[in-house]
Amino acid sequence: QVQLVESGGGLVQAGGSLRLSCAASGHISSINAMGWYRRAQGKQRELVATITTGGTTNYADSVKGRFTISGDYAKNMVYLLMNSLKPEDTAVYYCHADWIGYDFWGQGTQVTVSS
Repeated sequence: QVQLVESGGGLVQAGGSLRLSCAASGHISSINAMGWYRRAQGKQRELVATITTGGTTNYADSVKGRFTISGDYAKNMVYLLMNSLKPEDTAVYYCHADWIGYDFWGQGTQVTVSS
């Protein structure tokens, strides 16, 4: 199994930046991909960005050009750099790991963007 711990959330003004970090531990050698999802209040959880162990990335249209996902699998870390933040980016952000077809989630970190 895999354990995921996020950090880096907080309060930022619109137009600002934040970097989220996710530390993975456990049976990480079987991870296929990792990513970030978010859930805004009253809304369903949605994909933000993913990255495979081969480095292939995928982004939600709403964050393309503003967010960058990166991974350092040697250090068991995945990052999400968020630039040009908007109030609509306010949500709880969750780290996700695809572990041989099973889903693992972190506890989430709150990101709040003030206007």
